[in-house]
Amino acid sequence: MNRSTAREIAVHFAFELAFSDESAQQMLDRELTPEKFVQRAQDEPMYAEFPGRGELEYITRLVLGVGGHGAELDGYIEKYAKGWKFHRIDRVASAIMRVSMYEILYMPDIPNRAAINEAVEIAKKYLDDEVVKFINGILGSFVRAEAPERE
Repeated sequence: MNRSTAREIAVHFAFELAFSDESAQQMLDRELTPEKFVQRAQDEPMYAEFPGRGELEYITRLVLGVGGHGAELDGYIEKYAKGWKFHRIDRVASAIMRVSMYEILYMPDIPNRAAINEAVEIAKKYLDDEVVKFINGILGSFVRAEAPERE
């Protein structure tokens, strides 16, 4: 499994977390098992390979980070989604932006451009072109205004 796949899995979990009363840790304890991956792989091929240690740590860090900083991340999304209230934004788009913003703010080893590019690529798989452009615009504005500069 590569980091892009691990990131996409983290987006799936971040999306599910928005609909759950569980904590991020409870969800991870339930979902990050070989058995759950076998079940999920029946519908989604990216789950065919169970993550290695590095990917498990990465997924865990992203999902716990999004869970712990959700209100902050949602505030940034609403701030840069000019003319949109947060509750009107597509939930898949929100999950993608939360993960990307968390990487930008709290994972200095991830270049800002990489976080945005990966978010856009994930969005292309699940959303139409207009929403992909929307995500790219919000993340670009967010990085220019809020994020530390790094390559």
